[in-house]
Amino acid sequence: MQFIDLEAQYKHLKEKIDARIHKVLDHGQYIMGPEVQELEEKLAEYVGVKHAITCANGTDALTLAMMVLDIKPGDAVFCPTFTFFATAEVIAYEGATPVFVDSDEATFNICPVDLEKRIQATIADGKLSPKAIIAVDLFGLPANYPEIQKIADKYNLKLVEDAAQGFGGEINGKRAGSFGDIATTSFFPAKPLGCYGDGGAIFTNNDEYAELLKSYRVHGKGKDKYDNVRIGMNSRLDTIQAAILLEKLAAFPTELINRNKAADNYERTLTGKYKTPQVPEGYVSSWAQYTLVSDNRSAEMEKYKEQGIPTMIYYGTCMHQQTAFKQLNYTDEAFPVASKLAGNVFSLPMHPYL
Repeated sequence: MQFIDLEAQYKHLKEKIDARIHKVLDHGQYIMGPEVQELEEKLAEYVGVKHAITCANGTDALTLAMMVLDIKPGDAVFCPTFTFFATAEVIAYEGATPVFVDSDEATFNICPVDLEKRIQATIADGKLSPKAIIAVDLFGLPANYPEIQKIADKYNLKLVEDAAQGFGGEINGKRAGSFGDIATTSFFPAKPLGCYGDGGAIFTNNDEYAELLKSYRVHGKGKDKYDNVRIGMNSRLDTIQAAILLEKLAAFPTELINRNKAADNYERTLTGKYKTPQVPEGYVSSWAQYTLVSDNRSAEMEKYKEQGIPTMIYYGTCMHQQTAFKQLNYTDEAFPVASKLAGNVFSLPMHPYL
């Protein structure tokens, strides 16, 4: 059994994906070819935003968002401590300081109540300038954007949605990738919508941000690639990956239905045995992972292993526990929910072809 069965997906889509790849091989426009623009248009339509700008990977997508928002040394950017390293890494990469926030016990996502407390404490401390919030759609479930947006507006902060795991999720019919000032996603193969390598995208309704993103992703270009009007980076999505994603995006709505059927079956089977993931009313999860909570994690994972069922831990180390951030002097006691989750969560196989 595969934890995420990319082979089964490829077999299902093989004829269409192969045809797309051969079309790119025929026209030979491997960098920023026509499939890239076609994908961007279809991604924007699916998510429900004006602009989708592709890039080389999900970490670059977040970095580009930080560049557009002018995040710099002395700024505080608030993000969950229970997340993948890239969420916090991109803040530090700009010289800013990540301020970590505890998790919501029910959804595992960033806790709006703790978020506001951290913002207030940072303002009171006076050493950093609160600038932005990065919320993460963990395991496929969008964060509580109705509440988070209220907090962002109250304290005049920019809001970035890290939808790397949440692509396809919804809140009251509004799709992941459409929340906040800027949203990002990753097309890493294991994501709900993944390619066969690295890839990413940024979403926004802001015309000025969109133009900046297009410039920053190609060395800060102006009217052409030899007219460099700002310091940028080299972060373009390969045309072949765009071609693959076009066929995967076409199949994605059906795959999303299958993911939710699998999650419903897990819920019926496992509720009462573990703390199972819950989807709040009005929300849709894209089930990047199906994550359980158990006080006896190691023993439970061993039972699955004995039956030939793979399991994984997302995430065993919080951001405040990472060596790279030890100078921030956080303790587990400051993040009781997230610290407990890191010690107790494990995930079961989840993909559309279970």
